[in-house]
Amino acid sequence: MTHTALIIGATGLVGQNLANRLVAEGWTVYGLARRIEALPATVLPIKADTLDPQGLKAALADIAPSYVFFTTWTRRETERENCIANAAMLRNVFEALPRPEALVHAALVTGLKHYLGPFDAYAKGAPPVTPFRESMGRLDVENFYYAQEDVLFEASRSLNFTWSVHRPHTVIGFAIGNLMNMGTTLAVYASLCRETGMPFVFPGSPTQWNALTDVTDARQLASQIHWASTNPAGRNQAFNVVNGDVFRWSSLWGELANWFGIEAAPYPGEATSLEALLRGKEDVWAALAKKHDLVEPELNRLASPWHTDADLGRPVECVTDMTKSRLFGFTGYHDTRRSFADLFTLLQARKLIP
Repeated sequence: MTHTALIIGATGLVGQNLANRLVAEGWTVYGLARRIEALPATVLPIKADTLDPQGLKAALADIAPSYVFFTTWTRRETERENCIANAAMLRNVFEALPRPEALVHAALVTGLKHYLGPFDAYAKGAPPVTPFRESMGRLDVENFYYAQEDVLFEASRSLNFTWSVHRPHTVIGFAIGNLMNMGTTLAVYASLCRETGMPFVFPGSPTQWNALTDVTDARQLASQIHWASTNPAGRNQAFNVVNGDVFRWSSLWGELANWFGIEAAPYPGEATSLEALLRGKEDVWAALAKKHDLVEPELNRLASPWHTDADLGRPVECVTDMTKSRLFGFTGYHDTRRSFADLFTLLQARKLIP
């Protein structure tokens, strides 16, 4: 049986890796994005804006996907605006499908802000209890993840398809030009430190430096989405998804430095804004790119320091429980050190870092 997938946000970190996985499994994959130039050649492009209902309906008029995957979001000034815009994106896609009866399953990628609250609420109220488990209820705050889930659940009931929700921690993997990419941001930061002699300082909070934590390899996330979408045990469920191991940044930071042939600076005992450290370094990166014949001279196309600051600056411990996923039959695992090493190797091979 041939599966037909529509990936919303197919040029992003999650979308690209999911597309690669599905294509490898023999699926026909359509990739929807506002800018389709970065789509892999194996993905059928659909250029559309999910916040333009009429244009979206026209763009989807000739396809009838059996699976829809939401792997993107839009950022607004306030969380209330985030809720409105991100819920509309999902709702517009479901309403634009020309043959909604063909839809078998829809998967939504959210994240640990389900348990932590939005970026501006991390430090508010009592700290969340770890490890994070899917049985934990929603927080009493506005959260666009909740708004997205509600649209998904309502569409599932009205259109009679199954659903899954996937909650990764920070996603590590290859993609260029996306809003949230800690792995590539750290690679750019380390490359600048090696080039200029700037100290390679861990930019995060003391809690993140010292506590146990985890991340999600983009390939691990793609594997779980594929499993949940095609296995009856994964349907109509929400799952956490991380690599399966834990680490401390206080140990990993020196290993990342070693990969780039630099020394890790002593931790200063408090958070240091990476966004501030990289501000004004655009010309330095452009000169570095020219010197090493790199393909991307624009620093802001590679690095997203605001997001890395938000993740590493958390004042709370972040450890994610995978028991539910394991009990339901998903057994994927990735070594976090290999996740970073694989990414850095690929960035180097694609001439994105020296």
